[in-house]
Amino acid sequence: MKKIIYIDMDNTLADYLGMAKQMQIDPSEAKHLKGFFEKLQPMPNAIDSYNKLAEHFDVYILSTGPWSNPHSLYEKVLWVKQHLPKAYKNVIFSHHKDLNIGDYLIDDSIKNGAQDFHGKHIQIGSAAFPTWNDVLQYISEQENIQL
Repeated sequence: MKKIIYIDMDNTLADYLGMAKQMQIDPSEAKHLKGFFEKLQPMPNAIDSYNKLAEHFDVYILSTGPWSNPHSLYEKVLWVKQHLPKAYKNVIFSHHKDLNIGDYLIDDSIKNGAQDFHGKHIQIGSAAFPTWNDVLQYISEQENIQL
C-alpha cells in the first residue's frame, strides 16, 4: 500500500500571493474575487514536484475554499485540470485538514487543521523547508527513495 501525501494549493502549488501582488490588491481581499483562483500561476517547481511524488505515493490536493466566494472551489478544480490534468479527481476541500489520514501534509500554513495533522506536516516556505527542492530532499531521505 502506497503512503499518502496531501498537498495544499494556495502558496504551495499555486502562487496566491504573487497574483494578489500582480493585481495590486490586498491578499485578504483577493479570495473574494470571482475568477481569481483559476488565474493563479504555479509555484516554482510545484508541478514537477507533484508529478515526482505521484510516481511513488498516493497524492491528493487538500485545499480550503473561502466561504465568501462560492466560485472558488470550481475555479480551483479548473486550475488543477489545467496544470495537473490527471489529478483533478484527487482534490479534497476541507477546513479541517487534520481529519484526513495520511503520512505527509505539505502546506504553507498551520491553519485549518494543518497544525494538528496526524502525519508529518511539512510547512513549505518555512526556514526548514523554504522550497520544493527542500521538501523533495526531505521526503527522499525519510522514505529512502530517489525523487
